Amino acid sequence: MAEDTKPHLGNLVTAGDGQTEAEKITDTIWMVKDVSNAYLVNTPDGDVLVNTGFLNNGERNKALFAPHRTGPLRKIVLTQAHADHFGALPEQVEPGTEVIAGKGFTETDQYFDDLKAFLGRRSGKLWASMTRRNGPPPVPPRITPDVEVADRLSFDIGGKTFEVIKVPGGETLCSVIVWLPQERTVFTGNLFGPVWRSMPNLTTTRGDKPRLVGPYLESCRIVMDLQPELVITGHGEPVRGADRIRADVQAMHDAVKWIEQETIKVMNAGGTVYEAMQSIHLPRELEIGQFHGQTKWTVRAVWEENGNWFKYEDGTTALFGSPVSSVYADIAELAGGADKVAARAKALLDADKPLEALHLVDIALGVDPAEKRALAVKKHACQLLLARGGAVNLSETMWLKAEIAETEAKLA
Repeated sequence: MAEDTKPHLGNLVTAGDGQTEAEKITDTIWMVKDVSNAYLVNTPDGDVLVNTGFLNNGERNKALFAPHRTGPLRKIVLTQAHADHFGALPEQVEPGTEVIAGKGFTETDQYFDDLKAFLGRRSGKLWASMTRRNGPPPVPPRITPDVEVADRLSFDIGGKTFEVIKVPGGETLCSVIVWLPQERTVFTGNLFGPVWRSMPNLTTTRGDKPRLVGPYLESCRIVMDLQPELVITGHGEPVRGADRIRADVQAMHDAVKWIEQETIKVMNAGGTVYEAMQSIHLPRELEIGQFHGQTKWTVRAVWEENGNWFKYEDGTTALFGSPVSSVYADIAELAGGADKVAARAKALLDADKPLEALHLVDIALGVDPAEKRALAVKKHACQLLLARGGAVNLSETMWLKAEIAETEAKLA
């Protein structure tokens, strides 16, 4: 890692910190970097915004775009119902501005509101250090689009054509892309995840409605069929060049398709989901980034999409909602106490088996949450996993950092 120890995706999320002016992408397209970027498109008869940026950044983003405004704000297009894409809308919308989103935006927004306590706790653990500036996170605005696009919507402003295209495999079920055919330019939002040419996070660690493989692959084909020469994503720099874009999207398509096929082979051969997660690795020619999703997580997403939640290896107790933790006290008693279990966990850690050690730590702490040796093993096992991961994948990195911090607080 360079001197900045944040993962690749973390750098993208905070890239707008300190930005003092909008960046020029083309003669008519401007970018303001935010937790998720906002884009201004000029036409001879007014402007269009594609996404708005994050909560509490509306006035800042509006001010950065102001020198490049050429007329009234005709449209705002929201590529998905994640607050980092629409949270700054209230400060930027103008009288007469039409808000456009994909079909299902309202329902997706309601989903996040209905589960805000559950998802807030999970997101807070993973993202608090990046999105909470001071105090608790702000409450996302409730947005009701004027138009929800079920298939395609085309409109012209000042002689410039815009096409809003529903994509079935975006980060949310309401995702759309925005195609400017005259410029051969497409705004993809987070259709391909927050990092270009990387593994999608089909089922996120924070919680969200899962994406299915088939719709994701179809979305890749939709973008390739457009033959764009410029891709403008939700995070990071634009991607230029028709040949590079097609090759990169094909790489993402082929990697996910290969994982699907290999996972199904393990399923048919009688293997378990854990065996599949541990044994399936992308061949070198199919390797793509692992910054947001990971190969093993895509394996599990494919498995559960096809095999559902019940795994036969979990046995009868899974049918009745009985967790393994219900017998932790019995296991600890048989071992001679939580301290004995913690000692064995330390031995596994010393034998370079941090994951196995963490299984025993769970038992020891399930019986005695203050067991010092178990806490120490947990901290060191997580530190070892963090070092081995190289801070490449953001969710993995932030989870491990949060576990380490919580454990250190208990040890103190």
